[in-house]
Amino acid sequence: MSLHVKLRYILKVVAAAAWVIVLPVTYAYTWENPPGFAREIKSWFGNDSKSPTLFILALVIYLSPNMLAGILFLFPFIRRLLEGSNYRIVMLIMWWSQPRLYVGRAMHESAFSLFKYTMFWILLIITKLAFSYYIEVYFMDTQIWYAIFSTMFGGVYGAFRRLGEIRTLGMLRSRFQSLPGAFNACLIPLDKDEHKKKGLKATLSRRFEKIESNRGKEAARFAQLWNEIITSFREEDLINNREMDLLLVPYWADRSLEIIQWPPFLLASKIPIALDMAKDSNGKDQELKKRIEADYYMSCAVSECYSSFKSIINFMVEGKPEKKVVDYIFSEVEKHKETGNLVSEYKISCLPSLYEHFVKLMKCLLENKQEDRDQVVILFQDMLEVVTRDIMMEDHIQSFLDSIHGGSGHEGMTPLDQQYQLFASSGAIRFPIEPMTEAWKEKINRLYLLLTVKESAMDVPSNLEARRRMSYFSNSLFMDMPPSPKVRNMLSFSEYNVNFLFNPSGILKLQEAVLVASAFACSAHVLTPYYTEEVLFSLRDLEEENEDGVSILFYLQKIFPDEWSNFLERVRSNIEDLKGSEELQEELRLWASYRGQTLTRTVRGMMYYRKALELQAFLDMAGDDDLMQGYKAIELNAEDQKKGERSLWAQCQAVADMKFTYVVSCQQYGIQKRVSADSYPSLRVAYIDEVEEASKDRTKKIQKVYYSALVKAALPKSSGSLEPGQNLDQVIYKIKLPGPAILGEGKPENQNHAIIFTRGEGLQTIDMNQDNYMEEALKMRNLLQEFLKKHGGVRYPTILGLREHIFTGSVSSLAWFMSNQETSFVTIGQRLLANPLKVRFHYGHPDVFDRLFHLSRGGVSKASKVINLSEDIFAGFNSTLREGNVTHHEYIQVGKGRDVGLNQISMFEAKIANGNGEQTLSRDIYRLGHRFDFFRMLSCYFTTVGFYFSTLVTVLTVYVFLYGRLYLVLSGLEEGLSNQRAFRNNKPLQVALASQSFVQIGFLMALPMLMEIGLERGFRTALSEFVLMQLQLAPVFFTFSLGTKTHYYGRTLLHGGAKYRATGRGFVVFHAKFAENYRLYSRSHFVKGIELLILLIVYEIFGQPYRSALAYVLITVSMWFMVGTWLFAPFLFNPSGFEWQKIVDDWTDWNKWISNRGGIGVPPEKSWESWWEEEQEHLRHSGVRGIIAEILLSLRFFIYQYGLVYHLSITKRTKSFLVYGVSWLVIFFMLSVMKTISVGRRRFSANFQLVFRLFKGMIFMTFVSVLVILIALPHMTVQDIIVCILAFMPTGWGLLLIAQALKPIVHRAGFWGSIRTLARGYEIVMGLLLFTPVAFLAWFPFVSEFQTRMLFNQAFSRGLQISRILGGHRKDRSSRHKD
Repeated sequence: MSLHVKLRYILKVVAAAAWVIVLPVTYAYTWENPPGFAREIKSWFGNDSKSPTLFILALVIYLSPNMLAGILFLFPFIRRLLEGSNYRIVMLIMWWSQPRLYVGRAMHESAFSLFKYTMFWILLIITKLAFSYYIEVYFMDTQIWYAIFSTMFGGVYGAFRRLGEIRTLGMLRSRFQSLPGAFNACLIPLDKDEHKKKGLKATLSRRFEKIESNRGKEAARFAQLWNEIITSFREEDLINNREMDLLLVPYWADRSLEIIQWPPFLLASKIPIALDMAKDSNGKDQELKKRIEADYYMSCAVSECYSSFKSIINFMVEGKPEKKVVDYIFSEVEKHKETGNLVSEYKISCLPSLYEHFVKLMKCLLENKQEDRDQVVILFQDMLEVVTRDIMMEDHIQSFLDSIHGGSGHEGMTPLDQQYQLFASSGAIRFPIEPMTEAWKEKINRLYLLLTVKESAMDVPSNLEARRRMSYFSNSLFMDMPPSPKVRNMLSFSEYNVNFLFNPSGILKLQEAVLVASAFACSAHVLTPYYTEEVLFSLRDLEEENEDGVSILFYLQKIFPDEWSNFLERVRSNIEDLKGSEELQEELRLWASYRGQTLTRTVRGMMYYRKALELQAFLDMAGDDDLMQGYKAIELNAEDQKKGERSLWAQCQAVADMKFTYVVSCQQYGIQKRVSADSYPSLRVAYIDEVEEASKDRTKKIQKVYYSALVKAALPKSSGSLEPGQNLDQVIYKIKLPGPAILGEGKPENQNHAIIFTRGEGLQTIDMNQDNYMEEALKMRNLLQEFLKKHGGVRYPTILGLREHIFTGSVSSLAWFMSNQETSFVTIGQRLLANPLKVRFHYGHPDVFDRLFHLSRGGVSKASKVINLSEDIFAGFNSTLREGNVTHHEYIQVGKGRDVGLNQISMFEAKIANGNGEQTLSRDIYRLGHRFDFFRMLSCYFTTVGFYFSTLVTVLTVYVFLYGRLYLVLSGLEEGLSNQRAFRNNKPLQVALASQSFVQIGFLMALPMLMEIGLERGFRTALSEFVLMQLQLAPVFFTFSLGTKTHYYGRTLLHGGAKYRATGRGFVVFHAKFAENYRLYSRSHFVKGIELLILLIVYEIFGQPYRSALAYVLITVSMWFMVGTWLFAPFLFNPSGFEWQKIVDDWTDWNKWISNRGGIGVPPEKSWESWWEEEQEHLRHSGVRGIIAEILLSLRFFIYQYGLVYHLSITKRTKSFLVYGVSWLVIFFMLSVMKTISVGRRRFSANFQLVFRLFKGMIFMTFVSVLVILIALPHMTVQDIIVCILAFMPTGWGLLLIAQALKPIVHRAGFWGSIRTLARGYEIVMGLLLFTPVAFLAWFPFVSEFQTRMLFNQAFSRGLQISRILGGHRKDRSSRHKD
């Protein structure tokens, strides 16, 4: 502590002592008739009549700091200036109020932001007090009201941000006309003379100009962007070839058409309907025109088909006579169109005949075969005859044709063999078309689709993910986002992956975190954490079957049946041929990896940024001719254009390379160090290189030296030069480190070691199991512009928050629950945290950091061991404490995978709860709590550690209530108090337990879910999904999660020792063994569930029944529900958990595990002893306070014995303390017997086996005799036996817990072996209690069927047949064997 701080504390003590004197003295002068002591004080200082004003003056001076603080609270900009000022007088004033701040100064927001979050909390507190004024002490009550208010405010904010305006394909169709304008306004840089509209009116209206037919450049830009998005859908196998053709607009703009060419899925079936309308028009031009123009897209389809028909005919007809005929016919049609009498003059009912001939012509043009020439000639002649004879029926037309044929105008004057046959001569028509350009193919294929698609394309695309992405992307263009700059002017940005291994088979394995950093035009980087999961599935991984006979490939085929069909169509193969080609095998591996939570999926998604930049650079730099030819044209000619340094393609790639770099950072870079340079030329790999070198001193001792290295793939000079095992890595940079880089938590250390290799102004953090989409990558340069504008009017953003889409929600009901829970947090939750509460931090990925800001302030993550387990949020704390600003933006999103099985979800929630426990103990939360004003501090508390503390209070409420009732019951007080009205109608208690019930069943989670689903997908959908979640036992899941959060958060607060828990990110959900579930949930759920079960049983036996139905439900039913959930939810949510054969296998495995001895090198999965020792590790690192707290908490188990021994039938008449003493003698006797048996087994079971067995038999007979005597003489009842068990079992468990807390002492005393034996006995009893009901239910087959339906109902609705997954494949295999 510095001298200035010490002086400040001394002066404050002196000032406080002075006020202790001044205030009483001045107050004494205000009394007219003071008592003796006050009169004495007045005599000391005189009896002036004006003296009473001194007290008021003293009071004003005393309260002046508080009044000044109030003024500064209302005017936060003044306080910001004062805290940031370096003037000496200001520094002196601030020194008196607080020590000199280096962290946490000038954090105050604008006055408007202050007003918003202050009003939020004032309204919330008033509402809370209005409904529950007598339970203010319950933190969870305020947490519930926060959930309600956050739902309402978050929904309103979301509506103002225009979320959910386009949520279905029907809505997309209705607004598609304005979509090209939205594309050009949002994704294309504005011209210098254009200005973006601002203000509330612009935000609410958000209308874009429709692109007219004469604005070809705007239409061409829209076409390039839209087509690239649709093409990415096809490459990802979300749509098939037909759907892609229906969704694409022409790549190559046909300037001769002079119309807007909409995607065919909007125009599908319009031409056949228009033909039917024309056939039934009865010569009424205006009526037909009105009916066609009533449907805008039908009008467009008719205009485009006529224009394309005219263009194709004019292109194909080359003979002069034929051209005259064609030009004359089209001129006649145009003339009648202009006069408006086309229908009345021509016989439109014959159009179907012309339509049929033209469709046949389109087929010939698509095939373009020489042998079809004669058929094409016939088709032209037939079309001419239909037009001239059946449709036009005008004499001058026939006369004109006769003149062409060589006659004089009267039929039959010229001999037939001398007449000129139109279209029959060799040069009359151009067929086959040579060369067959891509533009021509596209034109013919599009026209053929418009003519032949008779069914409505309302279901295009049929894939749900493609629909969701199209709808969200289209909706996002109508949200408020910054205008996009040109690629040359945007901020740069990088991708960065941390710590993986290339093993000899070429599959990436990551042992720690992976960071992916990619560089964009405003400099930014992307961080992607990765931990021990697959990067690319091998064929062996895909085909290897599990115990149910199900492979990953088979599973994926059933989960994604439409995408599997699209994949086979794309590779033009079937499943048998896939394994015959290495290229197809690679495609298959990629297809499967893109549907798992793999690094391959993440890398593909992040590399969309480069593709987007290349396309956007083309649109920025292309001239009119290049723009009309299209982006696809320069892609097809890329090889030719690469030769020219100044070619447009080379410039686009150069700009993209300048703005984007992809760095993969690893802790270990294994045997095969080759990266895919062909696919990703921007890829870089950063890793820690361990090298053994001789020391430079005289000893020449070999020592390890560590380097942080950056490499890239060096392409071979020729394809033939690549040999197996050849190292193609080229080292770019290599930095020597002072020692091992991984000292703290693995992931943040990996981020920190390689962040030096990133570049630019921005840094995006991307997790390993995330995905990105082409359409979202197009908006990245808009997002980066957010760094250049102030949010809230105070400071520029330092972290840009993004929303996520959870793509794993369809695997099972658990995955669905987790998906909805996570979606509500990353959308409505973070939306409210950013605005109005101003306490959004960094919660992981995919936020974008101001790289320069954070590099100069400690980096993007803290890496201290244990305390920084949740390193992500500490980056947000750090940014806020150092005058940063964290915002949230919902017009851009990335994909995110989540855990899908109960064990995975529980480990993830345990890790988060551990992290929040460490946050509670951290200096960062302490500083934030001190430096925030009161209302912002409330926001910070209830949205971070307060949520977990409220969860802890929820469970503690149950414990306090039940133990309080246990005391009342066993002491006899409840019987006496039950007749008092205040005790029977205890409203505060009922409301408190009602709050506990709301938290327990997931009410805090359900409300935001409902609002967000309703906002983005409709409230009818939200209601139906809510009902379905209840039917699929969502309250069971949330109640079980409550136990997970409580256990790990409370343990961390008591003992610390939080650790990273690898959850695994597999998407296949299969059966978990009973022993595995027991290891994972024994201490967090099973022990606590059995404890609550004993409390409830005792209460049921001895307690007084509640007369109020509401009280009974809240106090009894909800607690029984919690007990049942904590004990049996792992088996209920375990696939095949009630299948009899699985139960038998689980029992065998459980017996083997519980019996195996531990020791050095024996993992916890193999032995109960090893697991039991590992479960106590947190006590080894706990401090004295933690040990004392553990012992004090264990004393609660002695209450049972003390109370219950006096409720036996043989002891009811006495209350002597000797009864309690005798009960302890019984316990010590039983422990002595157990110790004797344990010692005897160890010493005599081998050499004196018979004697030892006789000894055990005598003990058993003695026990039975004593029991019979107690039943016969004192008339002990069955209830007494149950009560004895309920009394002695908790005592033994309490002794076990105390012994574990005092392990060093117990170990030195030589009792540790006995403690272990006693613990094993308790574990066996608990295992039997859990296993017996599960085994009983497994006898009934319908239970297993119900469980399967409940678990996988969501997948059923998407076409997944779980029965085929769990049983169908085995049947297929057996049938193949029979064949």
